[in-house]
Amino acid sequence: MRFILYFLLLIASPALADQPAGSTDFLAAHDAYLAGDAAKLGRYARRLKNSPLEVYVSYYQLRLGLDDADAKPVPDSLEKDVQSFLSRPDDTPLIDMLRVEWLKLLGKKQQWDLFDAEYPHLINEDTELACYALQSSRRTQELAALRKARELWFTGKGQPESCGALFEAALTAGIINEHEVSQRLRLALEANNISLATKLAERLDDTYAGLSAALKSASADPDRYTEKLTQHNADEGQRIVTSFALQRLAKQSPDMAAARWSKVEVFFPLTEQHYFYGRLAYEAARNLDGRALQWYKAAAFTTLDEKQSAWRVRAALRAQDWVTVLASVNAMSEAQQHESTWQYWKARALQALGRVAEAREIFAPLSAEYSFYGQLAGEELADSPVLSAARPTFKPDQFAIAAVSALPGVQRTLALYRLGLRSEALDEWRWVLRNLNDRELLTAAEIARRNKMYDRAIGAAEKTINMHDFSMRYLAPYRADLQVHIRKHGLDEAWVYGLMRQESRFATSAKSDVGAAGLMQIMPSTARWAANQLGMKGYRNALIHQLDTNLRLGTYYMKTILSQSDNSPVLASAAYNAGPLRALQWRADQPLEGAIYTETIPFEETREYVKKVMSNTVYYAYQFGDPPRSLKQRLGIIAAKPADNQTADRVVPDVP
Repeated sequence: MRFILYFLLLIASPALADQPAGSTDFLAAHDAYLAGDAAKLGRYARRLKNSPLEVYVSYYQLRLGLDDADAKPVPDSLEKDVQSFLSRPDDTPLIDMLRVEWLKLLGKKQQWDLFDAEYPHLINEDTELACYALQSSRRTQELAALRKARELWFTGKGQPESCGALFEAALTAGIINEHEVSQRLRLALEANNISLATKLAERLDDTYAGLSAALKSASADPDRYTEKLTQHNADEGQRIVTSFALQRLAKQSPDMAAARWSKVEVFFPLTEQHYFYGRLAYEAARNLDGRALQWYKAAAFTTLDEKQSAWRVRAALRAQDWVTVLASVNAMSEAQQHESTWQYWKARALQALGRVAEAREIFAPLSAEYSFYGQLAGEELADSPVLSAARPTFKPDQFAIAAVSALPGVQRTLALYRLGLRSEALDEWRWVLRNLNDRELLTAAEIARRNKMYDRAIGAAEKTINMHDFSMRYLAPYRADLQVHIRKHGLDEAWVYGLMRQESRFATSAKSDVGAAGLMQIMPSTARWAANQLGMKGYRNALIHQLDTNLRLGTYYMKTILSQSDNSPVLASAAYNAGPLRALQWRADQPLEGAIYTETIPFEETREYVKKVMSNTVYYAYQFGDPPRSLKQRLGIIAAKPADNQTADRVVPDVP
């Protein structure tokens, strides 16, 4: 109770929140854990026994114990301590995290009775543990366990060591046959998993002499390898490897792959020809090659995976061939067809083909979704239910805030956040949100907002199902700081916020894996270039984390790439994420709808990024009271490439 009162005081007084009680001891305990210093950790554990973060210290101690037990028998005392921790009533992700590590240790040591007792309590499934569970069930149900293991076989990804013994037994028993080894080999090659493919090829060397050596040769130089295939050596193994080499070549150049294929196609049976055309068409579509549809047609009735199917639709969109768009969506799996993306484009195809009533039947339910395609569907119906629902229907009062603030998971989140342990704080936050109703989620969002945890606030507000607060989903902090820069460059404030929300969700300390930093996630090289252009004397990399500097450099960069992108926010958003040159190269030989350009961006990350930035922009414009402009209007028309296929001279770095 004392901690809850103290915690509520922290909410009311942010100045106090910067120094949580026991922070020095906890950080020292955290450092001791990372260093593997059990003795030092034990000393701090005694001092933190009554801390709200005690559960973390206990977890750290047990994890070190499990690491130590990995090389020797598990002592009874450790087993007892682990069982005690796993039975704690605390609602924290740490309990399931420790359960995962405990089960892996038990599986590795084949202590099946203990494993079987704990495994049913696992919350987050894990392939390694699933295989250990099957190993345990082999003791009484050998064939059933091996048949279950076979279901895990058909993937191009590597599998954990715990699955290896199962696969070996299934292969020995004939439950996985040689043909299925070659099937997985193809999947591994499609996934470019050369390591797994080589291991599988070694298994087939008795049937296809030298297959593993051929695979290594093809991987090292696919162009040269394809010259070697002749009618005399074109057995199934060589054809598999040649097909793989041609696929690798197609990633680099569909032209080169098509030229090589024309010389060896005759050596392949019809089904394998269709298979290769499906792969060639996919790579061509991703390269925005106009021949993709012709090659998809040559693939005939070969089974396409989800990525191939998606790019067949995108190739048809780029060609503005609505008949093929509709046919390609209809050829997808039932599950894929029901994704919002393909529902929208199916309805657009029906509309273009004069089947308006059928199109509206798809647009109507889709328009209720709070998404890029939900917004576009609403606009096709001349309605905007998404925006009309944007006004909040619930605002938490002080009693609701006090109740949610008292949740231990919320308390731990804020304490960890203030200590700079953002990853742990995010895990706790996600864990506590999973059981909250809409009112509690919006209350949690308000608590996060008050504590300047804007990314957490947005995440909580986004999870509501029936009761929404779009002012919380689309927070707009730092407006006063941004105004001067927005006015100076004549930028659309809604677009700037739409991009910032996608970049950092307003976490000032955000840093990406590649080094982009701050609210606007600027790369160090871009920041130095912009600082030089702006004449900032004495600029150094550390300044990128300062709020005003980050906003100044980021808005200048946005204005520069917007000017170089035909003043199209779609092109400029793509440029901000993937680089100005790429964004311009992705244009077509004829004008494209902004939505079609966006859907056919080859990089999945950039494609989804542009959708979210532009969708965000509409919500922010609504919130800021800007003159109404639909998402479709904002997406506009993307002009064709210049006739000479040359992009504008670049004056900015190619990667933001």
